[in-house]
Amino acid sequence: MSRFTLNRRTFLSGMGAAVSLPLLDAMTPSIASAAGTAKAPVRMAFVFFPNGAIMPSWKPAEAGANYQLSETLAPLAEFKSDINVVTGLAQDNGRAKGDGPGDHARCASTYLTGAHPYKTSGADIRVGVSVDQVAADRIGKQTRLSSLELGTERGRNAGNCDSGYSCAYSSNVSWKSASLPMAKEINPRLAFERLFGSGDQAANKRNTQRNFFRRSILDLVSQDAANLQKQLGRTDRRKVEEYFTSVRELELRIVRAEQFANVVRPDIKLPEEAPADFQEYVRLMYDLLALAFQTDSTRVATYMLANAGSNRTYSMVNVNDGHHQLSHHRNEQDKIDKLKRIDKFHVSQFAYFLGKLKNIKEGERTLLDNCMIMYGSGLGDGNRHNHADLPIVLAGRGGDTIKPGRHLDLKKETPLNNLFLTMLDGVGAQVKKLGDSSGRLTAIQA
Repeated sequence: MSRFTLNRRTFLSGMGAAVSLPLLDAMTPSIASAAGTAKAPVRMAFVFFPNGAIMPSWKPAEAGANYQLSETLAPLAEFKSDINVVTGLAQDNGRAKGDGPGDHARCASTYLTGAHPYKTSGADIRVGVSVDQVAADRIGKQTRLSSLELGTERGRNAGNCDSGYSCAYSSNVSWKSASLPMAKEINPRLAFERLFGSGDQAANKRNTQRNFFRRSILDLVSQDAANLQKQLGRTDRRKVEEYFTSVRELELRIVRAEQFANVVRPDIKLPEEAPADFQEYVRLMYDLLALAFQTDSTRVATYMLANAGSNRTYSMVNVNDGHHQLSHHRNEQDKIDKLKRIDKFHVSQFAYFLGKLKNIKEGERTLLDNCMIMYGSGLGDGNRHNHADLPIVLAGRGGDTIKPGRHLDLKKETPLNNLFLTMLDGVGAQVKKLGDSSGRLTAIQA
């Protein structure tokens, strides 16, 4: 009896919608060994948080595999064997180099580029190509979206946001070219439609009168899905059912979040059509990113938890002062304690994301195993505006290209872009140099 096989890039389609599928056993080449599974692609993502961190509470005391997680990184305990904590990395071009103040704008614009931004508040912005867009240029054609850019705060690409630096520098970490930032999507609904909407413009126009989420996107591809299910084995049918359940749950969460936002007090300014609860907002965007990777809709992503210099408050951890304001703590213990709570909150949300990835199976492995997710900031000590000894965590095994489970203390200042070169190797997007890189960071390699 011939074995039913399915192309890895199969979509379910219908009525102007298209839905990617997770990795199924049926996608295993028929010539593979009986014990073999389809080789999953490697994905990369870069998560940015603003204003640096309280480094004494971030950095583990010991180096190597037998280190203990620090106070701030304690929420990652469940994933200690899945991560590398890397200290000693720097973005030298975030420093002033004669341009005076503006460290927050520089910390975001250099975070993934390693290039020094041209100081201007006009249209003549210039910095460099970011690592995610280098990858997107080389491997982006293999997926529906070459890259995905997410965030939680609206940005501007014009005007002065930091001591004479254009708002484009503070609002973006992803740069397609030296003068073209990749605008991030902060609306969960629009991000979802970008992932699962149709490329058929005529069909989209016919459907503009209906609310996209009053009828599930899964309803639109139901006939195609039913035909597929008849041909799949028991294991694959279960995988597809579980995946569809997660998609539908996410749709409902988006609707609920928007409904909740509509009934809060009108004098509270909220991001448009985003959850009023910031933790739910952060996690919803993480869920979208997990879905994007699970369906192989993209293999490259960035996520800005907030813009550089963000002054957001964090009432969920009893911090009602602005984040940026607190970051200039002048060694006042009360402010330091509040910043530590903010740092730990962000790490806790990252741990939620890692748990999501680790619970998604891809053959004998997990989605987290096939990812490399860098979490960090372009500032170390926010009070001193230090661009060295950055707080960086690298999660995942990158398809067995990365050896996790260690604290790598590089001691001597090392360009962050050296890490990027090694990550690019892992996704098959090799380049000789990026920004101020001086070589590959071989210490993270498996």
